[in-house]
Amino acid sequence: MHYLSFNESMRARFGTKVYRLSLQSGCSCPNRDGRIGTGGCTFCSEGGSGDFAAPLLPLREQIELARARVDAKIPPSIPLKDRRYIAYFQSYTNTYGDAGRLSALYSEALENPQIVALDLGTRPDCLPPEILSMLRDLRIRYGKPIWIELGLQTIHEPTAARIRRGYSLEVFEDAYRRLKEPSGGGAGADGFEVIVHVILGLPGETREDMLETVRHLSHLTPALDGIKLQLLHILKGTELAREYEADPFPLFTLDSYCDLIVDCLKLLPPQTVIHRLTGDGPKRLLIEPQWSADKKKVLNTLSKRIREA
Repeated sequence: MHYLSFNESMRARFGTKVYRLSLQSGCSCPNRDGRIGTGGCTFCSEGGSGDFAAPLLPLREQIELARARVDAKIPPSIPLKDRRYIAYFQSYTNTYGDAGRLSALYSEALENPQIVALDLGTRPDCLPPEILSMLRDLRIRYGKPIWIELGLQTIHEPTAARIRRGYSLEVFEDAYRRLKEPSGGGAGADGFEVIVHVILGLPGETREDMLETVRHLSHLTPALDGIKLQLLHILKGTELAREYEADPFPLFTLDSYCDLIVDCLKLLPPQTVIHRLTGDGPKRLLIEPQWSADKKKVLNTLSKRIREA
């Protein structure tokens, strides 16, 4: 079985392996600052899903720190000047704030000649017209892709309420439609590339519920550009951890998770880029599933199961 992996897609597009630099924009989240809620989604850690991001420093320093971390894993045969990166603003909600400040921040990232794309994690209820206009202007000015990552997690409203997501499926679908709309003539007029996050293993969901979410996304029009399939991690300090410790709910084994991933991949269009198959939970915070901490074993098992499918 073949699927379009992130690495394969990036090599075809940019002619080389591309590495994400996890950065912070200084944005908050409406589910934390009181506009929608104060506790955040129940699964979200204090790091706002960006536990591996560089510290909140001036952007130039963040990029240097993130590069140093990434470069340590890159073969020395690839010269520093030939390495290519994605500026990945992962923590919290990176379209939630003043458009002028964000424009200046994201411009600084895009001006770096070794950064080939801007990748913004956000919520579908935080994409007002002025933000989309600002991002379209940046895309035209710098001629580089801008990706929008939407944290949907599930299409099922009872689960969304249980995890305190704070918006309806209708809000997601409206945001998706607006992101994919052409903006008129000229360069950069096409819609944005959209990557959707799905969490597999949310409390109360059956296997078929999870497949329904992926199936729904596979039918989006225009077709989905990318997806991140994320194993549910129960992390210390979260509301989800307190819920699990009080009343444990079923969790995936490695085998059952691999089986589900194979079935998810079978549902997705072949042109959809698979940005993630499992994800990482910081070991210092991870309560369960403990098997997910052995990343090498997880990825090797997934690869073998997918090859055999």
